[in-house]
Amino acid sequence: MHRYRSHTCGALRSSDVGSTARLSGWCHRIRDHGGVLFIDLRDHYGLTQVVVDPDSPAFKLAEAVRAEWVIRVDGRVRNRPEGTTNAELPTGEVELYATEIEVLGPAAELPLPVFGDIEYPEETRLRYRFLDLRREKLHKNIMTRGAIIDAMRTRMKGQGFFEFQTPILTASSPEGARDFLVPSRIHPGTFYALPQAPQQYKQLIMMSGFDRYFQIAPCFRDEDPRADRLPGEFYQLDLEMSFVEQEDVFAAVEPVITGVFEQFAEGKPVTKEWPRIPYAVSMRKYGTDKPDLRNPLEMSEVSEHFRGSGFKVFARMLEDPKNEVWAIPGPTGGSRAFCDRMNSWAQGEGQPGLGYIMWRENNEGAGPLANNIGPERTEAIRQQLGLGAGDAAFFVAGNPEKFVKFAGAARTKVGEELKLVDFDRFELAWIVDFPFYEWSEDEKKVDFSHNPFSMPQGGLDALKNQDPLTIKAFQYDIACNGYEIASGGIRNHRPETMVKAFEIAGYDEATVQERFGGMYRAFQYGAPPHGGMAAGVDRIVMLLCGVSNLREISIFPMNQQAQDILMGAPSAATPKQLRELHIRVNAPEK
Repeated sequence: MHRYRSHTCGALRSSDVGSTARLSGWCHRIRDHGGVLFIDLRDHYGLTQVVVDPDSPAFKLAEAVRAEWVIRVDGRVRNRPEGTTNAELPTGEVELYATEIEVLGPAAELPLPVFGDIEYPEETRLRYRFLDLRREKLHKNIMTRGAIIDAMRTRMKGQGFFEFQTPILTASSPEGARDFLVPSRIHPGTFYALPQAPQQYKQLIMMSGFDRYFQIAPCFRDEDPRADRLPGEFYQLDLEMSFVEQEDVFAAVEPVITGVFEQFAEGKPVTKEWPRIPYAVSMRKYGTDKPDLRNPLEMSEVSEHFRGSGFKVFARMLEDPKNEVWAIPGPTGGSRAFCDRMNSWAQGEGQPGLGYIMWRENNEGAGPLANNIGPERTEAIRQQLGLGAGDAAFFVAGNPEKFVKFAGAARTKVGEELKLVDFDRFELAWIVDFPFYEWSEDEKKVDFSHNPFSMPQGGLDALKNQDPLTIKAFQYDIACNGYEIASGGIRNHRPETMVKAFEIAGYDEATVQERFGGMYRAFQYGAPPHGGMAAGVDRIVMLLCGVSNLREISIFPMNQQAQDILMGAPSAATPKQLRELHIRVNAPEK
């Protein structure tokens, strides 16, 4: 017999009754039933009930074992007594009657329990992550993550993509975040950068004559942590294709992502035909470029109904042509209590309040706004929004560029409070036609709004003859349930177009050649039209596992301060290491 096990803890069945077996694992739970000990023995594969009674030669040692001790158990497989089977366990019809126990690894007193799903402080969970990972839910999430990545690989290969690995030590690239820098010992005073994304390399792969590339790519960005973004590193399903237009990328990617969601959605509905929503439309209807389409509410502009009206606050605002009034419908929300609650919520968000109209019987408008603008305007708003008796509408006014984020949050709040959101589904959509440039208020100049390597719609002609802030890009995102889960674009593969695009953002040709020399040179020697995207593996897994924090699906994450408190990183370098790298540390005074 094998030194440690003849079976795993998830393998025994009623067909094994009468045979001997050897199991090894962790003592998940120990119960004393009137002198008879029950040990739930757990390993990676499952759990088996072990029974030890006073007649067993293993009983004395069994009395000494504690939770999370690692033991080997020899014994006979037998049926559980009638009425004690556990239908939720694959091994639930049998138990192992122990005849011999060996302690393989005793455990100290536990800083957090493995049995049960008790909430514990994050610092404790991360410091003892090896214990946290033994817990059933987290262990399952990590295994689901691996299965999702396997499914992505299989589906990508089925679409004709080939997997490549791109370098980790590379040059700095403008991806919108700070680089992690790695000092070079061989070239003193110079630094490598960890890749924020394999953007330039995957485009160079297309320049090199390969046709369809993908990888599960590690990416590194020195940015502040958030619940939906891990500090330091993350993984993405990265892909690129040659001789394609936007529709070709959509046709290749959509079945991969849909298929993965359907495979792991556990029966929840998944969007079959993804809508294409222009960025500008998404911002006006949903107040965000990553809309949660499980929420059926759509905002509308209702400025005309307030222009010159008796509600002077809005009427005066609308004298400025930049200002607008937007309405958020609230079906079934036409009670004073709910409207006042929404108004209080808005004040808690730093707003002066949230104006509203309620509709009573006979579709009669009620509330301060209705009284000020009169019945005709109130009725016109009701008809435009498709509302009726018992409904309400909420209003946000000012410059949309400044209030759009709040309006989107209000839409979300109304939808959730009125229980209009179906949380048990996955709603996917393409967000298209992103602006190529935006105005940087900090730097007082035009800058790239998304990916600087995208193709502007209209090409070189648009760059030469159009107001930069009106140019759209062949750039697109995938939104799912309020998260951006992928982003991509058709690339700018013409050197003269690339130079002009960067020139508008304040980079001269010499800078372009210096910072993107490899790609700039490659474009001189026959560049195919190409495009692609990258999907966030971590966010997709988070959605499919039904959690809201990426730490619940990442095996060894950092904490909110970007520290690995399990391994003690970041840590100080030794004087010898610093000398070899020709570096002196100039840390700020504490």
